Amino acid sequence: MSRYLVSTVETYRVDTERDAMQAIEEAKSDNHYVLGKYSSEHKEVKSKGEVVDEYWKVILTKNFNNIKEPEYKVTVSYEVE
Repeated sequence: MSRYLVSTVETYRVDTERDAMQAIEEAKSDNHYVLGKYSSEHKEVKSKGEVVDEYWKVILTKNFNNIKEPEYKVTVSYEVE
């Protein structure tokens, strides 16, 4: 059985808008995949109407292969710190 990774969707939490833009720019310049879609969104955590925390949510869709004609065997590994 052949198995090809076509794409992944990764969601990150970063502290600032600058960090969000930097993550997107790094993903755009990485030549291991094609960045299909990306977005960033400012989020606020509220408690009793007060903002107690805020962050930026970054979503990256990374395309590795064409679903109709895959070329590459891709292995992804994750490290938890």
